[in-house]
Amino acid sequence: MRVEAIVLDWAGTAVDFGCFAPVNVFLSIFEKAGVPVTLEEARKPMGMLKIDHIRTMLEMPRISDEWKQVHGQAYKEEDVQVLYAEFETQLMESLSTYTDPIQHVIDTVSTLKSVGIRIGSTTGYTDSMMAVVTKNAEVKGYKPDFLVTPDQVGNVGRPYPYMIFKNMEKLGVKSTKQVVKVGDTTSDIQEALNAGVWAVGVIIGSSEMGLTEDEFNALSEEQQQLAIEKTRCVFEEIGAQYTIQTMAELPALLEVINEHLGDELVQS
Repeated sequence: MRVEAIVLDWAGTAVDFGCFAPVNVFLSIFEKAGVPVTLEEARKPMGMLKIDHIRTMLEMPRISDEWKQVHGQAYKEEDVQVLYAEFETQLMESLSTYTDPIQHVIDTVSTLKSVGIRIGSTTGYTDSMMAVVTKNAEVKGYKPDFLVTPDQVGNVGRPYPYMIFKNMEKLGVKSTKQVVKVGDTTSDIQEALNAGVWAVGVIIGSSEMGLTEDEFNALSEEQQQLAIEKTRCVFEEIGAQYTIQTMAELPALLEVINEHLGDELVQS
């Protein structure tokens, strides 16, 4: 038994270093609504279906209290819909500029495909958003074998496991033990754990780290290591079995996982 498929997240994992396309829009729409939010608040639910992300932010105690103070009442579903409509409009206007593949992704995916590993993907973006992302990413050299959005599983996105299961069905994988999910948010890790597949957090370029490529490169080596370890701890605390600094480490990690699978087979 060996790993047969990798399921990759998109923004912050495969493209858009630091996952800034949605973050900037979350900041903008809450500012426009009179309730400014912090980067940390905007990033905390990252990886979820975006309308669920907005609901989760509105449930945060500080934001909830501020909303009541500014608007005179607790938020309503109508407010969620208004915020989401504004989010979608702003995101679609800027999304194409956040589709550059992250370093090592193209080479690693090419290497894995060359040895027969299938590449699936999941996302918190909708079909219409991903139409922009996939078109621009493909021009730049990145194209997985399959994509599932929350639209295709009844709008039940992360942390539910259904997008991973649909990838497995399409890619023809028999066992969850033969699937590795790689992502850059705690929602990605929870999605993997709920699906019963291997959960791997990628650190550099992640939403969890929350730095642009220039910001990360401007750090001293010691500061970079501190940022890496802080992010690693978050992934491990949520339950990730493994972490990698960049996608370049993924092929070697798969050999480690294959050894575990071989040991399990012998023991059984």
